[in-house]
Amino acid sequence: MTRRDHAPVGAPCWVDLSTSDVDGSRRFYAGLLGWEAEEPNPEFGGYFMFTRGGVPVAGAYGDMGGYPADDAWKVYLASTDADATLASTVDGGGAVLVGVSPVADMGRQLVLADPAGAVIGAWQEGTFPGFVELDEPGAPSWFELHTRAYDRVLDFYRDVFGWTTQVEGDSDDFRYTTMVDPADGHQFCGVMDAPWLPEGSSGSWSVYWETADIDATAALAVRLGGSVTDGPVDTPYGRIATVADPAGAVFRLRTAPTA
Repeated sequence: MTRRDHAPVGAPCWVDLSTSDVDGSRRFYAGLLGWEAEEPNPEFGGYFMFTRGGVPVAGAYGDMGGYPADDAWKVYLASTDADATLASTVDGGGAVLVGVSPVADMGRQLVLADPAGAVIGAWQEGTFPGFVELDEPGAPSWFELHTRAYDRVLDFYRDVFGWTTQVEGDSDDFRYTTMVDPADGHQFCGVMDAPWLPEGSSGSWSVYWETADIDATAALAVRLGGSVTDGPVDTPYGRIATVADPAGAVFRLRTAPTA
């Protein structure tokens, strides 16, 4: 298990789910990943936390403030200065979808689109650092962007979020770059060149949830009303499946390779 007090600058630090079926999502993820669903908070538009062993692991909300839920998971990257992130987003060719907003004393957030249109959140922590546990069953284990604008968006994330990057593959069949800690090479997330996406696609970020037995968890997802859209399949990085919850929100499951 990886446990940390704070996410490094630019690394994924939180995820939340915009869902058109709040009650159904609460049941689905509790049953699938063993989470507990806290009660929706009216002070924050019905936003609530999923916890794992009492520790926050993700957030969720339904229609909010006139914005209908889009049935999608959103990844947030850590920022030390939300206002500076907003300014550099505009300078870097991205778009600001939701401006800087304080969330009580917990922190400040904003929602952006990278130059290809993929949605990404930014979080400047106050009292709330985001998730602090990774790489355990029910916790996040990886984050990944698929994009047709590979080179352009890598420049954007380097400039806006200060990424140090490392090329993992640079062939016609596999172009992949990770965000790494320059001190020890630890990897936090990845960007894949995805020419198979439709022309004009914005691309998208995905969260991978760790599971001890991906085949059993994928089968459980179907029994709980979700669907498996790809896999499970063995890869050099573990056994992976792509799943949609009953409302259509897509995420991935991963069982890490054995040593």
